[in-house]
Amino acid sequence: MSSTESPDTATAALPVPPAGPGRRGGAETVRTATLPGLTLTVRAPAGPSAGPDGAAGGREPALYVHGLGGSSQNWSDLMPLLADRLDGEAIDLPGFGQSPPPDDGNYSVSAQARAVIRYLDAAGRGPVHLLGNSMGGAAATRVAAVRPDLVRTLTLISPALPELRPQLTAVPTALLAVPGIARLFGRLTHDWTPERRTREVLALCYGDPGRVSPEGFNSAADEYARRLELPYFWEVMERSARGLVNAYTLGGQHNLWRQAERVLAPTLLVYGGRDRLVSFRMARRAAAAFRGSRLLTLPEAGHVAMMEYPEAVARAVRELLDSEVTDVTADAGRS
Repeated sequence: MSSTESPDTATAALPVPPAGPGRRGGAETVRTATLPGLTLTVRAPAGPSAGPDGAAGGREPALYVHGLGGSSQNWSDLMPLLADRLDGEAIDLPGFGQSPPPDDGNYSVSAQARAVIRYLDAAGRGPVHLLGNSMGGAAATRVAAVRPDLVRTLTLISPALPELRPQLTAVPTALLAVPGIARLFGRLTHDWTPERRTREVLALCYGDPGRVSPEGFNSAADEYARRLELPYFWEVMERSARGLVNAYTLGGQHNLWRQAERVLAPTLLVYGGRDRLVSFRMARRAAAAFRGSRLLTLPEAGHVAMMEYPEAVARAVRELLDSEVTDVTADAGRS
């Protein structure tokens, strides 16, 4: 997509949905970015607007990409902790959060990566510090591999990279990819309350669901209830899960592990010891695949470390940013 594609934007054009569980961030702005065939919701901490150079107040631009079933709210704890260094934005991928489905109905990992690339090209914000979780981590890996000019650093939190033997707790999520299973699950759980659904999701995604405050739990339940009213909710979940499974089977240059080896950007990897969706044992393989990468392991964290332990993740990101500055300074001194 040409970088001349310009998004039509509307700040606060949508009602801000309830915060995700555990949110401790401050005020946020929410706007829409409209491209041909694609509309994305963009969330950011309230603060100075970005200038012509794509950053605000001397801060460097960052983009946060959520995972399967998530939304931009998944980053509402982490973004404010880095706001003094990064001019951050979090997007709702097509069909998730407040973003409507894409016109082409494509929910593959490659399509999610293209959505990120199109947004960055149109907004003129690259290169950015790119952060992704789970499916968003897989999409971010593709972006960094095929468009290195758009990525300054890469941070992956429990990235969904192919596993030959996925752990048993991840199998139900993979089954969503089977045609009809998602809708069948929806019918079988029709009588579940939003609170019960939220408890099940938190038990799957958090190392310790007890870390979620009552206020955060209620907000998450409200958001879940809103999503279940969307006519496309189960279709998006099914097609996205299928797209993720299909990405696991690709070979050659499109294989996610091959693309990980092509990433040039300084990379931080974050894995949780209690992750029920991405095996903790994948941390070592990922550290070997991403050249010169840093690895943060959090034994008590689950699948969403940026929501469970945002302070620890923020410290690691700051160290990555500091190392990049040091490397650039050293290179300048040698030139």
